[in-house]
Amino acid sequence: MKKKASIPARSAKERQRAPLVTPTDLKAGATRDIAAAMNGILADVFALYLKTKNFHWHMSGPHFRDYHVMLDEQADQLYAMTDPIAERVRKVGGTTLRSIGHIARSQRILDNDADYVEPSDMLAELREDNKTLVAALRQAHNVCDEHQDIATASLIEVWIDESERRTWFLFEAGRSGDSGGH
Repeated sequence: MKKKASIPARSAKERQRAPLVTPTDLKAGATRDIAAAMNGILADVFALYLKTKNFHWHMSGPHFRDYHVMLDEQADQLYAMTDPIAERVRKVGGTTLRSIGHIARSQRILDNDADYVEPSDMLAELREDNKTLVAALRQAHNVCDEHQDIATASLIEVWIDESERRTWFLFEAGRSGDSGGH
């Protein structure tokens, strides 16, 4: 019996230096632009997720249960966005966020580390943050349109709708009850 010639295994260091190359028909510039836009979105979604959970954990007051449940649902929705965003970046040939520090350097949604935040201020801040996310998603959609990345644009459209819904719920939950029936 004839022995097969063995192929030497690459060292761990060689494998670590090997580029993560995903086959795509997109040009290098498209991959760069789409990955940058979506990594910014991913950082913002992680920041908004954690802020939403922070406010969920620290909610108080007469509407505690309603707000607590709503913020938990919204946080779940945000977290559910993270993997599809990161996977889109990889599918188009890019690399994505690698750490909490990378998120902190990339996020545009500001943290809130205050010891106490009034429930109405929590709702207002999250409402504005979700509006900010919608604007960033629209900008990312424009980048995808420019490079004919229909798949990412399609996902973004769903995330815009979900973010607008969160904005609406936060707006309505934060309204005072004396609107006079209007």
